[in-house]
Amino acid sequence: MSSYVIITPAHNEEKLIEKTIASVLGQTVLPMRWVIVDDASTDGTAHVVRKYSAKYEFLKLVSTERKIGRHFGNKVAAFNRGLGEIDGLPFDFIGNLDADISFGPDYFEKILAEFRSNPKLGVAGGMVNSLTRGKFVSQDVALDSVAGAVQMFRRECFDDVGGYTPLPHGGIDSAAEITARMKGWTVQTFPEFQVLEHRRTGSAVSGTLTARMKEGRLYYSLGYSPYFHFMRCLYRAKEQPMFLGSIAELVGFLVAAVRGEKVVLRPDIVRYLRGEQRSKLKLLLQR
Repeated sequence: MSSYVIITPAHNEEKLIEKTIASVLGQTVLPMRWVIVDDASTDGTAHVVRKYSAKYEFLKLVSTERKIGRHFGNKVAAFNRGLGEIDGLPFDFIGNLDADISFGPDYFEKILAEFRSNPKLGVAGGMVNSLTRGKFVSQDVALDSVAGAVQMFRRECFDDVGGYTPLPHGGIDSAAEITARMKGWTVQTFPEFQVLEHRRTGSAVSGTLTARMKEGRLYYSLGYSPYFHFMRCLYRAKEQPMFLGSIAELVGFLVAAVRGEKVVLRPDIVRYLRGEQRSKLKLLLQR
């Protein structure tokens, strides 16, 4: 079996991280190394992890110190801290795994099988279902994209894209996978591999509507085409909260545009991304 490592940045995840730990420990194929980075937590996150790291040699806990609070750059710093703990290991794949995720016991075995069957597969993951208003709802991401909560990279692909780059509004996962596609790697979500996210991304310290407004601002910062983003909001209009979520996301995008906020990706990456989006819109119109 191919070897893989996982890095999990965790900030104040005491209530949820044990679900993630149980999922990884129950895998039919265990990781060579799993680094959980306690990212300046003020709760009992480190205490929970320490109970397991004392029993399992492949599970390593490291800690970072910084100013209190959540910021998009913190995750990259924590992830890179984890990279330092796997330096020199002969792994083939590297996974970024959020600390509020759970999945079945053969999840990684199946993902590794997909990598072995396709040498050009650079980034892979399952379909994430987020807990929203008491029930799990599929994120329904495009199949040529992988949710950042479960991104797994072929090592060569991760090196090719330069890993994760800190961005002011987040979107480090999107930037990495767009760059991977631009460089010729296949990026794919496998909907048959279901994953549960026990808290919607971005909602840890804000409500759902605020989180969706931040998403709109994020997509503007990545250089999304306004036409593509508008169609995306229409497509997602039936998600909870119905219509209001899409309106909030659209408002976030428009506010960023009116303010003239900076597009953070390189011009060549933005051109590639908008080319992809034009192709998708043409295909949609043809259908």
